[in-house]
Amino acid sequence: MSTATENLIENPSIPREVINYALQRRSSVQAWKSGRVLKTDLCDADTYLRKAALFHGVTTNRICPVCEIVNLIEISYVFGKELGPFSGRIKAPHELLRMSKEHGQIKVFVVEVCQGCSWNHVYSSYVLGDGRSRRPLKKPADWLD
Repeated sequence: MSTATENLIENPSIPREVINYALQRRSSVQAWKSGRVLKTDLCDADTYLRKAALFHGVTTNRICPVCEIVNLIEISYVFGKELGPFSGRIKAPHELLRMSKEHGQIKVFVVEVCQGCSWNHVYSSYVLGDGRSRRPLKKPADWLD
């Protein structure tokens, strides 16, 4: 077994395949500052995203790049075949830690949201899990379609 595989099994909570979207973020802000993009095109977080950030997010020490007043809030969305009907849900950091040990591969997207001006942008993405495939979770019997 390779060292990378051994480390993955030992600690599946270590993020891998990390993508930082800082260059796209910077490009978007520069396009707005230079007048090529309207503020309304950047600050378009819908009500549900803002409420999700407010109730389920983690406040950061980063200031919004648009309004430059409010601290940004991060929310983490999880996706994966193993999650079945639960893919696309918001999860708290402690839930991600637990899930990394229960699933083989989960893709996490971290979105930053400003409650002041409605700025939102994907901040980063990464993969968690122990690398062992599992069957998808089943839809609960009381699930409404």
